[in-house]
Amino acid sequence: MKTLRFILGDQLSPKVSALRGADAATDIILMVEAQAEAVSVRHHKKKIAFILASMRAFSETLRGQGFTVDYVRIDDPENTGSFDGELRRAITRHDPKALAMTRASEWRVLEMQRHWAESLDLQVMLREDDRFLCDEAQFRAWAAGRKSFVMEYFYRDMRRRTGLLMEGDQPVGGKWNFDHENRKPAKPDLFMLPPRRVSPSSITQEVIELVSNRFADHFGDLEPFWFATTAAEAELARDHFLANHLPRFGETQDAMLEGQAFLNHAVLSLYLNVGLLEPLDLCRRAEVEYQAGRAPLSAVEGFIRQIIGWREYVRGIYWLHAPDYSGFNHLDAKRPLPAFYWTGQTKMACMAAAIGQTKREAYAHHIQRLMVTGNFALLAGLNPHEVHEWYLSVYADAFEWVEVPNTIGMALYADGGIMASKPYAASGAYIHKMSDYCQRCAYDPAVKSGPRACPFNPLYWDFIGRNEDKLGGNPRMGPVYATWRKMGPSRRDEIKADSQHILEALDHGGV
Repeated sequence: MKTLRFILGDQLSPKVSALRGADAATDIILMVEAQAEAVSVRHHKKKIAFILASMRAFSETLRGQGFTVDYVRIDDPENTGSFDGELRRAITRHDPKALAMTRASEWRVLEMQRHWAESLDLQVMLREDDRFLCDEAQFRAWAAGRKSFVMEYFYRDMRRRTGLLMEGDQPVGGKWNFDHENRKPAKPDLFMLPPRRVSPSSITQEVIELVSNRFADHFGDLEPFWFATTAAEAELARDHFLANHLPRFGETQDAMLEGQAFLNHAVLSLYLNVGLLEPLDLCRRAEVEYQAGRAPLSAVEGFIRQIIGWREYVRGIYWLHAPDYSGFNHLDAKRPLPAFYWTGQTKMACMAAAIGQTKREAYAHHIQRLMVTGNFALLAGLNPHEVHEWYLSVYADAFEWVEVPNTIGMALYADGGIMASKPYAASGAYIHKMSDYCQRCAYDPAVKSGPRACPFNPLYWDFIGRNEDKLGGNPRMGPVYATWRKMGPSRRDEIKADSQHILEALDHGGV
C-alpha cells in the first residue's frame, strides 16, 4: 500500500515510528521546511540553521537507503509556507492510500495531525513517539492520584524500568541521588576542552547562507556555526563528552565562569531533541564509563538523571497540562520583557554574560537559565508568556515540550507549584557563590541597598513581600518569611524604594 510518511524537523531518526514498516519500493517520505514554523517565534538564527541543515542531511541519508524523499525547501517558490499546505500538495502529487506520522512534540502541531486524521480521505496512522522512554499514557498513570509530582520519585521508577545503575532492585552505591556532591564552584582552567566542533558541510554552508539572507532580523549570531548536523557527527560529539568531560561533569554542573560557556556540560540536548542521538543508548554508554572506572558514580548518576529523570519528566508534565500550561501565571506577573534580554546590554555582569553567550552560541547551561535569566525574570515579575517565548526563541535545544515546563514551572513558579515545591528565587549571594561574574560587575552582591547593591538583592525581598499572600503559607518558605516579618518598617521601605528604582530603570532601557 503506497504510504506517504511525513517526518518533522525534530524526528530525524531512522527508527522514528513513522518510518516503521516503510517500503522503499512504494512509499514516499515527505519532509517540509515551513516558513510558518521558523517564525512561530523569532527563533535564533543558529537554531534555524541547525534544524534545516540537519533535515537536509537526514533526507540525503534516507535517499542513500533507497527511499524516495519529497523534500520541500523553504525557498521553493511553490512552498505554501505551512505544514498543512505542503501535506495537501504532496497528497495531490503522489495520491497515497495512507499517511503515516509520528506524534508531534508540540500541542499546536499535534492538533494539525489530529485534524488531518479526521479530514483527509485516506488511512491515517498517527503513532507514538517511542524515542522517549515514558509515553503520555504511562506518565498519566504515574501521576494519577498524586497530590504533587516530585521528579525524584518518577526518576526512581525510571531507574527501575531501565535498569540503569541498578543492582537488582537497589541503586548502585546505595543511594538514588548524589546531587549534594554536584554543587561545587569551578575554577578557571586555560586547558578546558570545548565541546567537539564540526566544520560546516556543503549542505550546512548552503543553509547558513539561506538563513543569513532570509532571517537577517532574527536574534543571534549565525557564525561561527559548529553544531553537528548528522547522526555520525553527533555520535562523535557524544564520544568526546564521555571521554573528556563526563568525569568532571557532576561536581561543576551548577558552576558558572566568565568566558567558559560550556565547562563540562555535554551540549548534547539539541542532538537528542531532534533525533540524532538516542537517550537510552547515551545513558548506557555513560553507565559503561562508570563500570570501567573512567568516571565517578556521582557524575554518571547526575548525567543519567538529567536524561531519564528530568527530560522524561518535563515532557510528561507538558502533555499532562497542555495546551494551557504556557498561559499559567500564578503570581500574576505582568511586567514586559526588558529590551536587554535581546541585546545583553546591562550592567549586571551575570545577565550580560548569560545573554551574550546565548546570542553567540544559542546555548546556556541549566543554571544560567534557571538561576540567572530565569531568577531575574521571577524576581522582577516579568510576564511569564513573554519569558516563555524568549526561551523558546533563543536556544537551539528549545522545543515547546521541554521549554514550557522548565520556564513556566521551574523558573517562574507560574504553575503555582505543579513542578516545584517552592520558587527558585535567590539573591545575589547565590550567583556570587557559584560564579566569578560578580568580580567585574558594576554592582556588589554584598551590598544590600542603595545604587551599588546587586539588583538581585532588593528584588529578592521585594518579591517575597509582594507575594506573601500566595507564598507565605508555603512550609518550605517558612524561614524566609520569618525573616521578612522581623524586618522593621524602615528596612521594608528601603527595599521597596530600591526595587521600584530598579523596575523603573527596566522600563527606560535597563539596569
